[in-house]
Amino acid sequence: MTEELEQLFSNLKLHSMRAVYGEQLQAAEKLQITYADFLAGLLRAQWRDRQENALEWRIRRAGMPERWSLDTFPYAKQPGVNRKQIRAFAELDFVAKHENLVLIGPTGVGKTGLACGILLKALQNGLRCQFIRAQDLFDELYASLADRSTRRLVNRLARLDILRIDEMGYANLARISHQLLAKGRVSWDN
Repeated sequence: MTEELEQLFSNLKLHSMRAVYGEQLQAAEKLQITYADFLAGLLRAQWRDRQENALEWRIRRAGMPERWSLDTFPYAKQPGVNRKQIRAFAELDFVAKHENLVLIGPTGVGKTGLACGILLKALQNGLRCQFIRAQDLFDELYASLADRSTRRLVNRLARLDILRIDEMGYANLARISHQLLAKGRVSWDN
């Protein structure tokens, strides 16, 4: 590879193209590939790398506690989980229909793992997703009242395709509801 090509790959941040250049060049010479096919091979490698990096960024941004996949979920250890139903959820039709998906069950049956698997599938399909524990969400909502950023927080959450709220049963709603009631922001009758 010439010094100029090396510099151009570096300046343009085409690291994947630079990595496969020699291999692609040898294949092109050996198989007498056209210039267009040679260039397409280089561009394809760069595009794949960018897609993988974008997916990694979306996964990190989603805040999943574990990178579970539905393929590796231990269905045999969780006989109460209907594999066929989970596969249907993994088609993500509920997102297009604007429906909620609620996983209910006792501790340790795999609700979080299944939800992470569905979230990972959604991220792989380019959807915007976030994983958050209920108490963290309520704390964030309460903090947004203090700095008057609630509208911005709600708008950010509304732009998501999937918002996975985990551990609803453990959330301390009493604290936030008493604080909101004391400030006159929320009211309800018993």
